[in-house]
Amino acid sequence: MFALSSILFMSFLWWGTIGFLERQVETAINADARALAERWVIGGLPTLALTIEDRLEQNLDDDAIYLVIDPQGNYLTGNVSAWPGRVQYTDRWYSLPDTRAGLRSMAELHAYNLPGTAQTHTAGQLDSGYRLLVGRDVRARGILRHLLTDSLLWAWVMVTLLAVSGAVLVHRIFRRMVKTVARTTSAIAHGDLSRRMPLVGNGDEMDQVAEAINEMLDRIVRLMDGVRQVSNAIAHDLRTPIARARTQLEDAALHATTPEELRGAIDRAVGNLDNVTAVFEALLRIAQIEAGSRRSAFMAFDMVPVLLDVADLYEAVAEDHAITLRLDLPAALPFYGDRSLIQQAVANMLDNAIKFSPSGGTVHLRARMRELAPGRVTGPTGEGMLDLSVSDEGIGMSAADMARATERFFRAEKARNTPGAGLGLSMVRAIVQLHGGQMQLSAHNPGLTVSLALPIAACALSDDGRECPSPQNISGMTQTSPFSHQHDTNSSVK
Repeated sequence: MFALSSILFMSFLWWGTIGFLERQVETAINADARALAERWVIGGLPTLALTIEDRLEQNLDDDAIYLVIDPQGNYLTGNVSAWPGRVQYTDRWYSLPDTRAGLRSMAELHAYNLPGTAQTHTAGQLDSGYRLLVGRDVRARGILRHLLTDSLLWAWVMVTLLAVSGAVLVHRIFRRMVKTVARTTSAIAHGDLSRRMPLVGNGDEMDQVAEAINEMLDRIVRLMDGVRQVSNAIAHDLRTPIARARTQLEDAALHATTPEELRGAIDRAVGNLDNVTAVFEALLRIAQIEAGSRRSAFMAFDMVPVLLDVADLYEAVAEDHAITLRLDLPAALPFYGDRSLIQQAVANMLDNAIKFSPSGGTVHLRARMRELAPGRVTGPTGEGMLDLSVSDEGIGMSAADMARATERFFRAEKARNTPGAGLGLSMVRAIVQLHGGQMQLSAHNPGLTVSLALPIAACALSDDGRECPSPQNISGMTQTSPFSHQHDTNSSVK
């Protein structure tokens, strides 16, 4: 296509240049003939002959052709000895061979009837009066035409070679990239999940494609590992309550002697099975949240009453464990999201903090609207940012455990003996991601802090009834980390 385009362009260039030269010659001949006709009208033949002789003397290129003949066809003046027999019309241009000074060339000629001498006249034909022949030797134009033609042909040959070479090079590059993609995907299809696209390292488009494919493969591996871990966790963590329920029912069937003993065994088995059902319900709830099906319940509300309700619910539980629950909340926290899911997330955070805090410890629930400038509340999207955290003074977590804390069914070694299925923080992370926020775990001595950064839509901050964005746009609000002012102890927990 590039070679065809170039030959079309060069053909247009050749046609335009040659056409310009031809028009230039014709224009010069016509102008010369008009001037000579004026001299004829002014002074007749003597003046015309003198003018032609002067022009021939001043013609340094020796390319001018003049001839004047009388009605009988006799030579009167000029540098051509006889009138060409082929020149019979005044409305045509003639290209005839011309031999002068022993050199053969081509001449562009045009015939004119001199005014006031016609005896008979027909339009477009020479009359029987005095006639004028004006022309130019176009040998230089022919040389230039051949030079231009040869130059453009050689240029087209070089352009074609470059085009073919470039096409072959680009073809090889893309073919190599496609082969690399094919080899990588084929290896992964056969079970080798460690294969990745090689990077050149110059950051060009090929590297960008390779990085995108590698990122996709890493994501697939993480998802497959997650599915494998969930399957293993379900097999291990749910086997115990199911086996316990079966044992209780079997033992009751063999050894229960009264209806009360049989009913008690059935109740205990039902309780264990209810725990299994609760785990599956939590998994389904997390899946629904991650799929975004809960965005339809988004609404503007005040976060403070929601936090107070959850705190009132867990304050009694904290008192039973001799734990102090302290609140640090402003008067109001406008927010736009799912009210019940926010309650669920805060409840899971408080439940974990109380569960792992020692007797006599303190659990802090803090919430604030971030101010990055005096009197100006803003977040990554220019609307607002709400910081929510729950801190405890419990056993804490190591850096390795924090890196996996939000995985489903993950439980740290220190928490193996505490009740639970390891889904609390997984649900918190899903809820935070649904609202377009980010989650961070940070350890301190003693204890652990779970921090949430949630974007606030501009409609929640305004009092003018501004319409809130569609729920589908909430999850993509934050593009930069809202924890940029803190030390990120776990970059993978987001």
